[in-house]
Amino acid sequence: MLVQSEVLGEMDGEPVAVENPDGRGEVVLVCEHASQRLPERYGNLGLSDEALSSHIAWDPGALAVARRMSKSLDATLVYQRFSRLIYDCNRPPESPAAMPSVSEVFRIPGNENLTEAERSRRTAALYMPFHGRIREEIAARRERGQPTVLVTIHSFTPVYFGRERPVEIGILHDTDSRLADQMLKAASDTNLYRVERNEPYGPADGVTHTLEIQALPGGLLNVMIEIRNDRIADEIGQGVAADFLTGLLRESLADIQE
Repeated sequence: MLVQSEVLGEMDGEPVAVENPDGRGEVVLVCEHASQRLPERYGNLGLSDEALSSHIAWDPGALAVARRMSKSLDATLVYQRFSRLIYDCNRPPESPAAMPSVSEVFRIPGNENLTEAERSRRTAALYMPFHGRIREEIAARRERGQPTVLVTIHSFTPVYFGRERPVEIGILHDTDSRLADQMLKAASDTNLYRVERNEPYGPADGVTHTLEIQALPGGLLNVMIEIRNDRIADEIGQGVAADFLTGLLRESLADIQE
């Protein structure tokens, strides 16, 4: 049941969604930047429709790919139902990027000069329930003896501050590179995508927060996947990417478990 807050109203619904909670697969998929939606009482944060439909508000195509992978892998999928502009759930509360006042070339008027009270409200309403739900899913699986592999799904822009990004799929990791290493090895002979390690971002950019707090403490196999969003702009591209990544995960996990 939704607990009313000063951030989310009755019409907004829950901050986090879970699909296929009884999935029998070992993978749990997480999509922190699934939605461009803003809570009703925040309006448009002073942004244009163009800005709100752009990558600064969400990861286009990421949820569609994650849903396809969830079906193929019989994986539980946890995703954030609101835009990262209101709170980026892949950042800790103390990070300026959690509630950014500037994103790439866009000023975000509704996030400028936030009070500590407002930051705390957003953290309580969005960040805490999101990560709390992931912990609950992992704990429930542990209780029933079901192994968990944490995989987060993201997308990125082909051009960033005027620079083209040749990488098409990034395999990212923090201090635990076991699964990433195996996936990169399995992808080394593909001609379908240009696949690289910790690109176009890496741990130094603060992008592995979910892995850090949800997977590393319990020693769970984990990886963060970044897909260039022009490769998943339509259903065909999303299907191809989901099939490729599903196969890559299956092969890699089988090799690790041999």
